[in-house]
Amino acid sequence: MAQAVEEWYKQMPIITRSYLTAAVITTVGCSLDIISPYNLYLNPTLVVKQYQYWRLVTNFLYFRKMDLDFMFHMFFLARYCKLLEENSFRGKTADFLYMLLFGASVLTGIVLIGGMIPYLSASFAKIIFLSNSLTFMMVYVWSKQNPYIHMSFLGLFTFTAAYLPWVLLGFSILVGASAWVDLLGMIAGHAYYFLAEVYPRMTNRRPLKTPSFLKALFADEPVVVARPEDVRFAAAPFDEIHQD
Repeated sequence: MAQAVEEWYKQMPIITRSYLTAAVITTVGCSLDIISPYNLYLNPTLVVKQYQYWRLVTNFLYFRKMDLDFMFHMFFLARYCKLLEENSFRGKTADFLYMLLFGASVLTGIVLIGGMIPYLSASFAKIIFLSNSLTFMMVYVWSKQNPYIHMSFLGLFTFTAAYLPWVLLGFSILVGASAWVDLLGMIAGHAYYFLAEVYPRMTNRRPLKTPSFLKALFADEPVVVARPEDVRFAAAPFDEIHQD
């Protein structure tokens, strides 16, 4: 059993493995009182006036108490982060990291700006950890890129992946969790999807081009699918092309 878990962990792509490891270590450390959550949460005043810039990162690593909600989010993180990095971003590690940085920046900006808006500032002031929102953003992006996959929620009903964020949002409301956290993740995810997928098709421009310094960090190689020479493949039937 331990060997199987070790193999599963080693087979994770680098960004997913690194984020999952940091999240588990941080959350476990806080649960054991080794690390104080008060040194991790997002506090604009401490960031600006006392130069505690690490809070811009650590607030994405702490997932609150180690309860059922923690297990759900670790499952979502391990599953959908891995699926994105291995499929949509296969061979494009720098692009995947840039997506996470973009999402984290959007979420941070929303909370900071929302904290300055009258009548909304009190609600945004309660959002001091954005780890759940970033995880939800990855779920949203995956659902937009794989809208026709059939899924089941706790064996109760089936739906296509396009509705997965809304199903999870409804579940959060039913169990009494804050809907703001999931909504922020959906906003960040939609912003990324629009700028990375929709807007380039409309204008032939790519506003989210990955910076060269991130490209230099990873030796991304093109994914090449080999096939025998002198073999011709017939076009796929129309029904197979549009199969879910």
